[in-house]
Amino acid sequence: MRPVLAATLLAAASAAHAAETVRIAMGERPEREVVIHGKGLQLGPDSEDGPFQPLDRDEVRIRHVGDSMEVEGQRVNGPVRFRTSDADHWIRAGTTDVRGEVVALPKGSKVLLVNVLPMEDYVAAVLGGEMPVSFPTEALKAQAVAARTYALQRKIEVLGQPVHLGSSVLAQVYGGVNRENPRTRAAAAATAGQILTFQLAPIEAYFHASCEGSTETGLDALSRDLPYLQSVACECRPGASTRWKADLDAAALERAFGGRGELRVAARTGTGRVRRLELGGRSLSGVEFRQRLGYDRVRSLAFDVSPTPGGGARLTGRGLGHGAGLSQWGAKEMADAGQDYRAILAHFYPGTELQTLY
Repeated sequence: MRPVLAATLLAAASAAHAAETVRIAMGERPEREVVIHGKGLQLGPDSEDGPFQPLDRDEVRIRHVGDSMEVEGQRVNGPVRFRTSDADHWIRAGTTDVRGEVVALPKGSKVLLVNVLPMEDYVAAVLGGEMPVSFPTEALKAQAVAARTYALQRKIEVLGQPVHLGSSVLAQVYGGVNRENPRTRAAAAATAGQILTFQLAPIEAYFHASCEGSTETGLDALSRDLPYLQSVACECRPGASTRWKADLDAAALERAFGGRGELRVAARTGTGRVRRLELGGRSLSGVEFRQRLGYDRVRSLAFDVSPTPGGGARLTGRGLGHGAGLSQWGAKEMADAGQDYRAILAHFYPGTELQTLY
């Protein structure tokens, strides 16, 4: 993003604090039929200004029919937005309780639900989904700034689109009201409006659970060669929760590589993580291997390989996540040692500035 454009957008966000919202796609995929529940539901166009009309009911069913949607059997044209008369503005979107408002929009032959909510409510819920709420306050505050920055950068990147972010691990884990607690709301409030910038633009504030010794560069972890995503030393300590094993049978490896053979590490990055693997004359980058096998299975790229009977392989790994940016367990260690969230952020995102938008 050009610095002038980024600065203009940041100024606009600062001036429009009351309207600073984010649009989150709910669930992994659209459904043909969805249900929205909330006290005194009101229906209007996909606009914050409405007008909204009371529906005289607390639950509505939305179906995709033909080339449009129906709300309780009545055809609607284009996206529609729901809000409640409840002062807390809670809505159940599918199976998730959320704050703010919910948009139903057609996506292919199905209906996608999008939660439109204030940025700070979103940050408080993301904190509960991404970091243990028992972590020290300064670690939670550092994560709050990273989460807010990540969301704003994505919002600017897709400006004008109906969805800014997903709600799964592929974006930031967002589970609505049930992910909040008093500590996450306090951390969000204490850092309200604060983001990290580099050359006036919000940074790509990637983070991960544990690196166990040193973070990875953005280039090696994410193919993002960014000056503030460099490898830095980290004090996060190895433990049972950050050590893992994965047994892969020959069929799983064949699906990943398109052939059979013995799996071996062909190259590693400067931090010792897997850069490339080979099997039967075929090769995959470590990043692609992890994508194909699944992030829950291959929990990081810091692993060793040993063969198992039948053409399979055992991965013995350490650390959790891609390794770039803020290490959550590293942030915990720094906070436990008395460092505040500003020092934590400066360490994991070198060269950035902490700015307050509102």
